[in-house]
Amino acid sequence: MKFVTGLLAAVLLLAGMGASHAVVRIVDDRGGRIRTYVNRYQGLRSSGESVVIDGLCASACTIVLGAVPYDKICVTSRATLGFHAAWDFGANGRTITDHEATMMLYSMYPMPVRRWIAARGGLTPHMIILRGKVLKAMYKPCYLDAGHYFAVGG
Repeated sequence: MKFVTGLLAAVLLLAGMGASHAVVRIVDDRGGRIRTYVNRYQGLRSSGESVVIDGLCASACTIVLGAVPYDKICVTSRATLGFHAAWDFGANGRTITDHEATMMLYSMYPMPVRRWIAARGGLTPHMIILRGKVLKAMYKPCYLDAGHYFAVGG
């Protein structure tokens, strides 16, 4: 009986540790519909999970920067963020910039990201890329150790 109780305690301890260190890893996300990402990230924000950006996060994926608390996001050396204006299909089937959705996207980003975007001409139909030292200056770095990510700094 002692063994079963000890085993149960160990399982509960490990389950608790797993929940407190839950991580969502973004690797190759080219984006999609804004509403889909807003819904996804609202759930992520509520869960308290951390986000590791470990590759491409472009277009609507970048909503994560405004939806998830700053202290729950870290970036690896491979992290790349891609920003552009929101768009929709016009009556003739061609893409047109959706100015209202673009302003909503821009307003969701943290101020350092907004300043960086503004310094590059704002959100336009052309993708602008944020990565490397500039991105690492905005977000805490995270590293992979023994199969688990951890953030450095706070």
